[in-house]
Amino acid sequence: MTPKELRALCLSFNAAEEDFPFRPEISVFKVLGKMFALTQLDARPLTINLKCDPEDAIRLRREHEGLIVPGWHMNKRHWNTVTVDGDLPDPLIRELVEDSYDLVVAGLPKAERLRLDRS
Repeated sequence: MTPKELRALCLSFNAAEEDFPFRPEISVFKVLGKMFALTQLDARPLTINLKCDPEDAIRLRREHEGLIVPGWHMNKRHWNTVTVDGDLPDPLIRELVEDSYDLVVAGLPKAERLRLDRS
């Protein structure tokens, strides 16, 4: 997956926005102000931090050793760093980004979740 494809994927979700709160080269993708992905699109190797269910995070790290690792500079229980331009198939990367988005949306207040459903 290319950086352009990764950015497009992250922005394809309902109410997703790209922000640069840390540095201009660090893209933070948010839904209603809550982060679901963080990446430096010009980095090599290309990686992305994604939220993950804690049990799934451990399983994914075991199954994809070296390509999915505990989240860099993140809560390691809930975040993974995923190498995007490595050996992981694009469908898996898409699934992980979508899961991250869904976990963040699930944690939003009910009124905000309902607002997303209507948009």
